[in-house]
Amino acid sequence: MEETNQTVVMDYVLLGLHGHHDLEMVLFVLCLGIYCMNLLGNSLLMVLIMLDPHLHNPMYFFLSNLSLIDICGTSSFMPLMLTNFLQTRSTISFPACALQMYLTLALGATECLLLAAMAYDRYVAICHPLRYTELMTPQMCMQMGVLSWGTGFVNSLLQSILIWRLPFCGHNVINHFFCEILAVLKLACGDISLNALVLMVATTILTVTPLLLICLSYIFILAAIFRVPSASGRRKAFSTCSAHLTVVVIFYGTISFMYLKPKAKNPNVDKIITLFYAAVTPSLNPIIYSLRNAEVKAAVTSLLGNVLRTRKLSNFYSCPLSG
Repeated sequence: MEETNQTVVMDYVLLGLHGHHDLEMVLFVLCLGIYCMNLLGNSLLMVLIMLDPHLHNPMYFFLSNLSLIDICGTSSFMPLMLTNFLQTRSTISFPACALQMYLTLALGATECLLLAAMAYDRYVAICHPLRYTELMTPQMCMQMGVLSWGTGFVNSLLQSILIWRLPFCGHNVINHFFCEILAVLKLACGDISLNALVLMVATTILTVTPLLLICLSYIFILAAIFRVPSASGRRKAFSTCSAHLTVVVIFYGTISFMYLKPKAKNPNVDKIITLFYAAVTPSLNPIIYSLRNAEVKAAVTSLLGNVLRTRKLSNFYSCPLSG
């Protein structure tokens, strides 16, 4: 028995939708399109923020971090998953599985903390506008960003150490599309009570606490908005935080639906829901900020205008002068 418990697993089998190859082909096309949209949208948003001086402020600093998380988070599992859709047997090496689990967990926690930082930024901008530049200095924004990233990655390192020290007794079939922490934890054949406790505490601190801080921030924000005498002033104030609020509702709404809904009779349904949460939600952020944010719209218009003017000038100077 002791020898079995120490069996070293070098590769894992990702079950995915085993036996439903036609459905996997449909998911391949959908996920490839969503992934391309995610890369394009978030990359363009990051480039736009870097190029336009009007977007060099705390809110867009945090938004560029959010776009980077969305790109890295989906890239940590999507390329391999798309490749596996085209194969009859999906496998992943132990180092790749460990890295995949580490990155998805770290980036998910970091996103929760960044959303809370963005909520605080909106709170200061609306409730204390005269002190905004004093409170939201570049140094303060950098510290909040580093704290968010550092906390997320340190937590993921702790969770990973606790999981990979468990005995797996040779079990290597993960009932998921990628190495998700709960799916990996189910393979363990030892006592996982410590893992469950640490994971629950970390989830409370890094997911629920930021949500409570976001809700508290918006209570003060709404109270301040309702004190604005004119309707146009209230609309203008609310428009500065409507995009962030929409992202928060989608992010936490999908998490709540995914983990609080009754367990489906068919486990494939839960796996597909988790997949679309991980793939679709990140691709929506640039769309939301483009459609609901006047500054981003103005930056896009200005950038396109500059590109067109540059092209016209280059065409003008490249035309041969008639004698």
